Amino acid sequence: MTTVRPFLMFQGRAEEALDFYSTLFAEAEVGEIERYGEGEPGKPGAIKRATFTIGDQTIMLLDSPVRHDFTFTPAFSLFVECDTEEQIGWLFEQLSEEGRVFMPLEGYGFSRLFTWVADRFGVSWQLNLA
Repeated sequence: MTTVRPFLMFQGRAEEALDFYSTLFAEAEVGEIERYGEGEPGKPGAIKRATFTIGDQTIMLLDSPVRHDFTFTPAFSLFVECDTEEQIGWLFEQLSEEGRVFMPLEGYGFSRLFTWVADRFGVSWQLNLA
């Protein structure tokens, strides 16, 4: 069976992001973590490849050993269906802290409560009250 997963490429902050994301969702699970070793292209101990799961979605991430002139784009985002107003409000606060708000947390014609933010790492999230 073919597997398709979002893959997030960080430049030195993958571990910080993994720790942060795993605290945001009660059902989040960190899977495998593989680290760069001595003599490999990445900084020894940095994340070479890791996975974490939120709900039924597994996401991969790494710290790129190569510096790039690009980062994350809001054209790709993680869409989260929230169960309660408390959950969407809390996630909005956590994800927008030191980040950027594209659409404030409020009602829109397509949703009674929705927001779109980029977190402190530049990863884009759309939160919707189910």
